[in-house]
Amino acid sequence: MSDRLTQRDIARLARVSQTTVSLVLNNRTTASARIPADTRDRVLKVIRETGYVADPLARRLLQQRNQILGVFTYESVFPSASADFYHPFLSGIEESAEQLGCDLLLFTSAPVTDGRRLVFHDNNRLRIADGSLLLGRRIPAEELSRLVAEKYPFVSVGRRDNPDGAVVPYVGADYAAATATVTARALQLGHTRVAFVGPGEGAESSADRLKGFHQVAPHGLHLSPAKGEVLEKLLGQQITAVFVEDLADAAALAEAARARGLTVPGDLSVVALGDASRPVDGDDEYSGFHIPRKEMGRRAVGLLEAVLSGEETDLQHLLACELVDGSTLSKPKGL
Repeated sequence: MSDRLTQRDIARLARVSQTTVSLVLNNRTTASARIPADTRDRVLKVIRETGYVADPLARRLLQQRNQILGVFTYESVFPSASADFYHPFLSGIEESAEQLGCDLLLFTSAPVTDGRRLVFHDNNRLRIADGSLLLGRRIPAEELSRLVAEKYPFVSVGRRDNPDGAVVPYVGADYAAATATVTARALQLGHTRVAFVGPGEGAESSADRLKGFHQVAPHGLHLSPAKGEVLEKLLGQQITAVFVEDLADAAALAEAARARGLTVPGDLSVVALGDASRPVDGDDEYSGFHIPRKEMGRRAVGLLEAVLSGEETDLQHLLACELVDGSTLSKPKGL
């Protein structure tokens, strides 16, 4: 039975993370020094008792690694408009890479076309790193297909559809479940005319939110923020609760409603389905949910480490979002 055990089994039996087991097994001096002695002894005790032996091929491959993990971003993560949104992802990635004793390499030489970078171009340097983490709102399906076909080790930060039947490794947020939960909460409060404001297509994160909304409110209105005056359409349809994909758009909508003399949440409840992708003024705590951005970054590095180590593990993970019982959702007027 011992040859069927995996690092995940050892981690479960020793009550530690899989990353900790990997560090102990590979005796990485710098990172291992951060592991408490009693934790390391507990892992080694489980290994001895179970007779666990790491896959020799995986160990040989591990020994040939240069301990560099790449970070490829499909959009720039440093402009002031988006820096706050991406910072938690990068913080989690950095923290986990440091624990593993790995360096990070940010790929910046890819040419930018229509505001986006592409992995495959004339000066592709992806192979400098042992494997890479992919960040971006939208990642072309053809790039994901090619990365899988070429067996390049990577993990997407964010759920991705599987192109052409290929399994894309990812750590994402469960937007569908979180959106369904907050929508159900609004219905429980008495809202019967509700709307979703956001693209609802293109990026998987958008599609997942709309899916969660329609799971609970199948006849709810769907409006794109890019098509005309959203507030006028909401008022015309007598909407009392609106679910907005981006917190920044939610704040803009609430401001517009107040400028019209409406109260938020009295006349119109405004729910934010995630965090702001650009700076937001004001001190309102919006009802809705937060994206587990730092944990997504951390867990993505852990999954990439498992892939590089040849570990048998689930390749696709969705993390729960943090629900926020804010001040912008209440019972509709008259109830």
